[in-house]
Amino acid sequence: QVQLVESGGGLVQAGGSLRLSCAASENIFSFVFMAWYRQTPGKQRELVAGIAKGGSANYQDSVKGRSTISRDNVKNMVYLQMNSLKPEDTAVYYCNGVHIDGRNYWGQGTQVTVSS
Repeated sequence: QVQLVESGGGLVQAGGSLRLSCAASENIFSFVFMAWYRQTPGKQRELVAGIAKGGSANYQDSVKGRSTISRDNVKNMVYLQMNSLKPEDTAVYYCNGVHIDGRNYWGQGTQVTVSS
């Protein structure tokens, strides 16, 4: 059973930083694409940042320049470093992985709250 487990969420003041971590239960080379999504109540889950197996990354416009997604292929981890956080970044953040078996895997989510 493939598992993704997020950590690193919390309460931070506007302008602060957080680093979210996603631990995969197997070698992350098994995932063709890994990403961070976020969701707020009543809204659809949205892509924040993604990173392909080869390392190329893409970002939602609202976080460009403030966030960096990275992967550690040895530790089987994916990270999202978020800086200059804004209250509108408040959401539950989910780690996502598109596996080579064709399935889409999700973590349980981690809450990020940015106070103004």
